[in-house]
Amino acid sequence: MMQHKDDLARIITAESGKPLKEAQGEVLYSAQFLEWFSEEARRIYGDVISTASREKRALVLKQPVGVAAVITPWNFPSAMITRKVGAALAAGCTVVVKPAEDTPFSALALAELANQAGIPPGAYNVVPCSRRRAQEVGEALCTDPLVSKISFTGSTATGKALLHHAANSVKRVSMELGGLAPFIVFDSANVDQAVAGAMASKFRNSGQTCVCSNRFLVQSGIHDAFVSKLAEAMRASLRVGNGFEEGTTQGPLINEKAVEKVETHVSDALAKGATLVTGGKRHQLGNNFFEPTLLSNVTRDMLCAREETFGPLAPVIKFHTEEEALVIANAADVGLAGYFYSQDPAQIWRVAEQLEVGMVGVNEGLLSAVECPFGGVKQSGLGREGSKYGIDEYLEVKYVCLGGL
Repeated sequence: MMQHKDDLARIITAESGKPLKEAQGEVLYSAQFLEWFSEEARRIYGDVISTASREKRALVLKQPVGVAAVITPWNFPSAMITRKVGAALAAGCTVVVKPAEDTPFSALALAELANQAGIPPGAYNVVPCSRRRAQEVGEALCTDPLVSKISFTGSTATGKALLHHAANSVKRVSMELGGLAPFIVFDSANVDQAVAGAMASKFRNSGQTCVCSNRFLVQSGIHDAFVSKLAEAMRASLRVGNGFEEGTTQGPLINEKAVEKVETHVSDALAKGATLVTGGKRHQLGNNFFEPTLLSNVTRDMLCAREETFGPLAPVIKFHTEEEALVIANAADVGLAGYFYSQDPAQIWRVAEQLEVGMVGVNEGLLSAVECPFGGVKQSGLGREGSKYGIDEYLEVKYVCLGGL
């Protein structure tokens, strides 16, 4: 991967529209998962258990679950594959990857590189398909008796459908599903740091990441200053354009349906009384481009506060107390990532422990790292990826009792 990093980045930008600089970062991130799990393969430890019997010894072995079906999304067409496949191969599982129908070429490029690197034929397999056949192929993978493990990243609705299919044969399942990440700014926060974190968290990949901040909750004492500085930063540093052009920070959204959802969230909010601070419509560059948009005076009943937007929309909700912020943040039925900014040590502990999410960024807008566990709670999924915990998703624990000693 590192030898072909420039080609891989260009493939990502060509098929997803992601700015080339971000695509280059994704390739490095992707390769790190392979490196990480190649090292973790050495640390698949078993165990020896002391028993009450002199004639017996108890051992614990860890063994690969078997064939793993990996279903990946379009927003990180390389990294979402290596995060799963790296763990599976290190555990000793063979894999069948069904990439997103919008972005199949990164998966195929990785297959070619796997072949060049000496991965045995049949260990890493790719099954691309059309949008029309996606549901059928997903069902086939989840119901085939030869498949022992399903790992899926995508929407909560699709995850539920795959869980239903996998239930009939009781397959091992990992799910990394949708989020509705709150980004809370308390009165004690450093506003400039919070704005920088908001920009990184919200507008990476044009707002199309599962850990993107979806709801900005800003305390009343700092609210106006935060909105003003965030609008200023958006106008100054975000540039919509072709992903291959130097200086582009915001590429197109993945397809027409994605743009329509952002439009719906904006129009719904404005109709219910939100204030448009900047942006708000499709960009003149073309139908799949949308202006980075900031809304204030947002309320909890608006769609953008209740549904994952997956686009460059930042809605700001004003709150007054810590308790109110936590109620709003935890009202969602999903819980992937959450962020908050505060300089109060006691508050940092309270809020970090009470946020109902799998990952918390405290005074930090970017969470992901290969060494750290990635995953959510509630309807955001099952299991963890990356880190020392990620390889366990592809291992079975076997107890062996030796008698007659």
